[in-house]
Amino acid sequence: MSRERTFSELRGRNALAFVLRWRRRHIPDSQFMLLVSFLVGVFTACAGLLLKWLITQIEHVLTQEFDATSDNWLYLVYPVVGIFLTMMFIRYVVRDDIGHGVTKILFAIARKQSRIRAHNTWTSIVASAITIGFGGSVGAEAPIVLTGSAIGSTLGSVFRLGGKQMMLLVGCGAAGAVAGIFKAPIAGLVFVLEVLMIDLTMTSLLPLLVSCVTAAGLTFAVSGITPIFEFHLQSTFDIQRLPAYLGLGIVCGLVALYFTRTMNMLEGVFRRIDGMYGRFALGGVMLSLLIYLFPPLYGEGYDLITLLLRGGGEADWNIAMDRSLFYGSGHLLIYLSLIVLFKVFASTATNGGGGCGGIFAPSLFLGCVTGFVFCRLWNEYGMLDMEIPERNFAMLGMCGLMSGVMHAPLTGIFLIAELTGGYQLFMPLMIVAVGSYLTIKAFEPHSIYAMRLAQRGELLTHHKDKAILTLMSVDSVIQHYERVLYPDMTLADVAAQVSSSRNHVFPVVDRQMRFIGAVYFDDIRHLIFRTELYRQFTVAQLMKKPPVTLTVNDSMDVVVKAFDTTRAWTLPVVGVDGTFVGFIRKSAVLTVYRQVLADFSTD
Repeated sequence: MSRERTFSELRGRNALAFVLRWRRRHIPDSQFMLLVSFLVGVFTACAGLLLKWLITQIEHVLTQEFDATSDNWLYLVYPVVGIFLTMMFIRYVVRDDIGHGVTKILFAIARKQSRIRAHNTWTSIVASAITIGFGGSVGAEAPIVLTGSAIGSTLGSVFRLGGKQMMLLVGCGAAGAVAGIFKAPIAGLVFVLEVLMIDLTMTSLLPLLVSCVTAAGLTFAVSGITPIFEFHLQSTFDIQRLPAYLGLGIVCGLVALYFTRTMNMLEGVFRRIDGMYGRFALGGVMLSLLIYLFPPLYGEGYDLITLLLRGGGEADWNIAMDRSLFYGSGHLLIYLSLIVLFKVFASTATNGGGGCGGIFAPSLFLGCVTGFVFCRLWNEYGMLDMEIPERNFAMLGMCGLMSGVMHAPLTGIFLIAELTGGYQLFMPLMIVAVGSYLTIKAFEPHSIYAMRLAQRGELLTHHKDKAILTLMSVDSVIQHYERVLYPDMTLADVAAQVSSSRNHVFPVVDRQMRFIGAVYFDDIRHLIFRTELYRQFTVAQLMKKPPVTLTVNDSMDVVVKAFDTTRAWTLPVVGVDGTFVGFIRKSAVLTVYRQVLADFSTD
């Protein structure tokens, strides 16, 4: 049986090799990339449609019988069950971390040659569907973006494409996912440029567009061409409302800052809890209580967004308090303000407790509520004796929060315009997006996705030099040594190594292989041919301590700065425990740098 299986595998590999050879002879790389990007668009659209359908079905089955006029105690149960099921699925089926989807994509691009594990093509769909369907206060978009990027990476691996093509296919997957799930092809393209920071060239433009148009077109064909959120414009752009637009932009930037820093603080609390069951207990209790008090926090929250964008008066907007303890109280503004305050707690509790989801939907949800509350407060206190429309500002708030949280103003502008059909307010969208972005940028230099990687020097940016260094790995420039010197060796032992080596520097280690210094050929040149001195000098007398010792965990940016600072030509590298690993030569760094630069600069 095993022999038959082995024969079948060999036959499959030979068939794939034949197909790949035929493709290289008959289909140019540029045309093949368009074909693969089309497939990526099809698969990501199908994945997005499947995920949305699963979430809708689970949520409908669980909540269709809920009473709108009172609180519902099952809100205390469903979120806990959802987090627990997701946690068990990830622990015993996936056996891998599938959270922080966009951050994982950024890390894969920067440090893993754009390779994402194949299981991410489906595991994020299952995990996020369970989490969100049972009430997890997160979004489905980041998981589907990871799914799309994994589809692109997997296809690139199957067809054995190079590093630049792999990176482009990961971008195509992410772009297709955003374009498909939001019905927003332009936003999908802009998202890849702003958030994933993949540079736009003529080579990358067409595949990205193909994936975006394919994914959005397939979604339109299945679910219709109407925008996801039905938005009724109350009034067009009015220059007299410029102070209100600027004010909303600043407020959105501050709320985005609160969201970002509070989420980081709460994630730190969850990381400090030992054991998954402790994290599950804290996250489950926090999430279920918040959803019980504020039912709009259940799931993605798109029902409340739709309500605030379509509502025509107080009677419509008060529906937001249905199914809660606030029903019939009339305190809508207080209720929505508390939702703004606690949304970040619900979202972090979902993921920290063991769930799976992203912050796309929480950003849209929080922005819509923030814009509505801002508008009501402005009108209530008669700011500048000028009335501003609630629906318009609810829509503008979505753009402001997304621009601030993601540090992506263009993505916010085009995504909200495509989501709502609010193209008539393009100028206010730009004002609010830029205001929010500049406000949070003054406090946080990186987005919530990128800050962890930026702190470790693992973030790909549009800065060409830093981008090339990020794409390089320390392992690729280390020269490993099979032979080493010990402090008690003599000059004769050094001469023996010199005679059989082309190296000009030799490592000195102790008996535990911990690095303690180096012997440089230039320093012993005048002694090496004097045999009468061979027994008079030991390695301990001849060695020097290099100006800097690098570690295997250092980024290439740190390596280059060390060479620039010390003006050395060779520096040692040690492991985390101090054991000797090898040397890095400046010439090797420059050679690899030139190769990577040439690879990613060709059109």
